[in-house]
Order: sequence, then structure tokens, then C-alpha cells
Amino acid sequence: MSNFDRNAHRDNTHDAGFVRAVEYVRMSTEHQKYSTENQSDVIRRYAANRGFEIIRTYKDAGRSGLNLAGRSGLKQLIADIESAKADFSIVLVYDISRWGRFQDADESAYYEYRCRRAGVRVEYCAEPFENDGSIGSDVQKVVKRSMAAEYSRELSTKVFAGQCRLIEMGYRQGGMAGFGLRRELRDEHGRPKAILALGEKKSIQTDRVVLVPGPAEEVAIVRWIYRRFVDDRRNEAQIADELNERGVVTDLDRLWTKGTVHQILTNEKYIGNNVWNHNSFKLKQKRVSNDSAMWVRADGAFAAIVETTEFDAARSIIEARTRHLTNDELLGMLRSLYERTGMLSGLIIDEAEDCPPSSAFHHRFGGLLKAYQLIGYTPKRDYRFIEVNKALRKRHAVVVDETIQGIEQVGGTVRRDPLTDILTINREFTVSLTVARCLQTQAGSLRWKVRLDCGLVPDITLAVRMSSENSAVRDYLILPMFQMNRSVLRLAERNGIWFDSYRFDTLDPLFELAERLPIPEAA
Repeated sequence: MSNFDRNAHRDNTHDAGFVRAVEYVRMSTEHQKYSTENQSDVIRRYAANRGFEIIRTYKDAGRSGLNLAGRSGLKQLIADIESAKADFSIVLVYDISRWGRFQDADESAYYEYRCRRAGVRVEYCAEPFENDGSIGSDVQKVVKRSMAAEYSRELSTKVFAGQCRLIEMGYRQGGMAGFGLRRELRDEHGRPKAILALGEKKSIQTDRVVLVPGPAEEVAIVRWIYRRFVDDRRNEAQIADELNERGVVTDLDRLWTKGTVHQILTNEKYIGNNVWNHNSFKLKQKRVSNDSAMWVRADGAFAAIVETTEFDAARSIIEARTRHLTNDELLGMLRSLYERTGMLSGLIIDEAEDCPPSSAFHHRFGGLLKAYQLIGYTPKRDYRFIEVNKALRKRHAVVVDETIQGIEQVGGTVRRDPLTDILTINREFTVSLTVARCLQTQAGSLRWKVRLDCGLVPDITLAVRMSSENSAVRDYLILPMFQMNRSVLRLAERNGIWFDSYRFDTLDPLFELAERLPIPEAA
């Protein structure tokens, strides 16, 4: 017997002869018989009959057993066992399915093995076999683990079929309504009950949710967006700027962006179609985008707030952006972007000024990964890109420190928010600091994307623009936020007199704002 086994045997046995044990209970939403209380009742009777003393409970309530993600109770149990500080020698579990419904039976066995390797035994209290390592118990465990996994697969199939049926009946399956629409709760007979607010959910299983037109002013804005896009040929970014200038906010009370406008122009719910299953995430496996042939739809399920002709016209404009480009031309642009950046991602592609959006590659080639394969790119961690990110984070900290020191040197006071890094200067105004990476277009021009902290509402944003190599500071922009009506600024080397009037080579202008002068001198 090893030293650990001897110590475990000595430390985990109570003076009165009881063996120290813990219980692990888990419940998703399957059935009342699996409530954590019912599991615990069975486990404690089992423990009493065998002379075990339960000293602790590890619990995962409302957690799926398909994988380890989100199961803090089981994670903590294994961590405590493997830390060699466990003060127990047995883990009691109701049955195999409570340990998990892992789709790979070997994964279930692996977590049990990790416990056993550390000298802690797992026992299943409601199973008709002893977990004693015999051939009979091992065979039954394999069968039970497979049955637990199969139960989840069958349940997933049944749930998916039920969801498809509800979609075809015109009922909404999850997700926010979106700008210009609202979720209406209806009873089992289809009668309206209430409009659900953001974050509210139905509480009765037989109730259903449909989409209905929202406030008249929001509906009018949605229709205006389509007119500006189709009739006036304004692009998404221009429309977003106009909405922000007018003081219109999204359904989440945020500024409009190119993406939020694009979503309105491409989502069929605005013409009353109920479309579902764009993506799949079955059995907690890898999330995948489904081909349009796999989508589940019910056309005309909701009241439309946009004419079908307008929606089709908008879709035609969007598709025409890349239709004139051949596959080779598209791939050539993607390859050129990869050569410049050293890596690719949906975000990098969407941020590139001279490249079609990532959705264009997705629709043309059936997914970004397929497009990557065609240019010989295999996604992996790009450590050069990571090093640049690390350097920019360090630069942010340096700029914050430099700003604080400069203000204090001119007699000002600074309070720094430890969570947001927002600086409150002289108790008079607030400053947010952001570092903007330099990107280079295919033609060699330099571009910067400055993200503004609109949610924190500072008085001033200090934007630090990096040099072409992102190794040094190029210049500073001291931006008064009351003049800004966008959440993202896309800047070139020259941006016109309005923006360039806020550009400085040093931080001295900011320090002058914070300087405290003696009263006689000020007078």
C-alpha cells in the first residue's frame, strides 16, 4: 500500500468506524425523480446501510450531463480529489446518468478513473451492481453509460422534431424580437396574453410566443432604413451614422453600427417569415452553420412590417456586391489579406477596408473554413499577432500612467476607476483612454479603428494611434464625446479639418485642461 493510500485510509475513517464519504448530485430538467433531494435521500439510505458518513455535498443543479462545461460541482469534486487534500475516500452518486450523459462513454469512465487514481472510489447507489472492478460490474457500467448517452440522443431528436413543428405552426423559438418587433405571449388556444419585455420568458409550458409589429415609430424607422438602402443607395455604415446623428438608438439602447443595420436588411422576420435552424449546437457538440436546405421555415407566419419586394431588392443589392467577383478574385483578396495580417478570422475580414465581408466568403464557398482551405490557410494561434496585442495592452497601461503623472505635475487631481480605467480629473470631467491598432490596406494606406466607450459616457476619449508597425505612438486624438455620434471611428492618415483639429503630437493639450492655476494669476 502506498503512503498516500495508507494516509487516506487512516484520515478518511471516522473514530467510530464510519468511512468518510461525499455525495455528488446533479439534476437538469428531466424528471422529478431525479431532483437533487430525491437523489440525496437514496444516497443517504445507502450510506447508512454501509456505515458511510457523508461529510459534504457537491451539487450541479439545472446542469446538463452532456459534458463537463458549466458543471462547477463535478469540477470542484475532481479538483479536491486530485489536490491530495481530500478528507474522504468514497464518492456516492445516485446512478450512472447522474455522473453524466457523455456522448463518448470513455469520457465518463475517464472522470471516474481520475478519482480512482487519486485513491477515491466512486459508488453508484441506485444501480443493480457493485462498482468493485469485477468483469460483471465493468460490463454493466459500459452498457449503462451507452444507455445514458443514447437517452440524450433520443431526447435531442424528439426535442428537435417538436421545435420544427412549432416553427412550422408560426411560433417563435427563442431569441430577441429585434428592433421594430415585439414578442407576444399567447395561450394554448392562440389568444394574446401579453407583450413580453426584454428578458422576460413564458412561465406556462403550453403558452407560445409570436412576433408582432412594435411601436409605430420603430416600424417607421425600419421602413426608412429599407428606403435609404434600396432607393437612395446608402450603405449600412452611412445609414447607421444618420440614425446616430438623429439620436435614434437600437432596441438594446445602443448606437447603431454597420452590423445592426445589415441585420435588419437581411432578416426575413421583417417580411413575416419564421426561419429557424440556421445553426446547430446539438448535444453540446461543436456549433455549425447549416446549409439553407436544412433551415426550418414558415413563410407568412407573422405580420410583415416590410414589403417583400423591398426585402428582395435589398437582398439583391447585398448579393450584387460580390456577384461580379469571380471565385479566384475573392480568394485572391482573402489571400492578400492573410499575407498582410499573418492570420485570418471573421473579425479581421470584416474590419478590412478593401475586402468583402466574411459573409460573402461564407455564402460563396459554404463557410469560412472552406475558403481558408482553398488558399492553403489552416487556422491556428498566431503568436506574432498575440505579441502585438500584448504590446498594445502594455501601451495602454503606460499611457494611463503617463496621463496621471502629467496631470499631477501641473497640480491637477486624478481618480482612477480600478475596473474601467476611467479617469476623473479635478472632479470636473472624465477621460477614457483607448489604443488604436494600425492596419494597412492593400494599396499601402494606413487605417485605424477607434472604439469609443459610449456605454461609460466619458466626457473625453483620448485615442492613441499607433505607428504603422504598432511599435510606437504615432499621435493622440483628444475627442470630446458630446461631438461624437458613432461608437466606432474609422480613420485614415488625413481625416479633414474637423477630426484633425483634435489631433496632437503630445499629451500637453490634455494637461493644460487639467492645470490648476493660482487665483491671482487666473485673474
